[in-house]
Amino acid sequence: MKTTFAKKSEIERKWYVVDAEGAVLGRLASRIAAYLRGKHKPVFTPNVDTGDFIIVINAEKVRLTGKKLTDKVYYWHSGYRGGLKAATPREILEKAPERLIKEAVWGMLPKNRLGRDMIKKLKVYRGPEHPHSAQKPDKLEIK
Repeated sequence: MKTTFAKKSEIERKWYVVDAEGAVLGRLASRIAAYLRGKHKPVFTPNVDTGDFIIVINAEKVRLTGKKLTDKVYYWHSGYRGGLKAATPREILEKAPERLIKEAVWGMLPKNRLGRDMIKKLKVYRGPEHPHSAQKPDKLEIK
C-alpha cells in the first residue's frame, strides 16, 4: 500500500456558509479551523493547504460562556512606546465582531506561511448577508 500526498493542483476547494448565531466562540473557531486546514478530507496533508473556504455570517450574535464577555482581555501592541492596547470581548463585539472570530480562528491555525494562506480563506460578516453567492456555498451546521 502506498501513501499518497496531496498536491496543490489536485485539491478541490468547496465553499461553506456558517451561521454564528448563538454558537459558542471557541467551539465555532475550532471547527472552522479544522475545515480551513482540510482535516475533514481524506487527502489531508499537514504541509499542504487542503482546506475549504468558510463564510461566517451573523458574527455579532456569537456567544461566550461564563464571564468571558467582561473578564477576558485581549492585548495587542501598536509597536510604539507605551502602545499596549487592551479590550474586552464586549468592546470588540460592539466595534468589530468580525475581528473576534478571526482572532479565535487564527489562534488555532499554524503560525507560518501555510497558516497565513489558510486565514485568507476565512470570510467573516457582521450580519446575515454576504457577497459570495456566486460561489454557491453549502450550509455547514456548527453548534
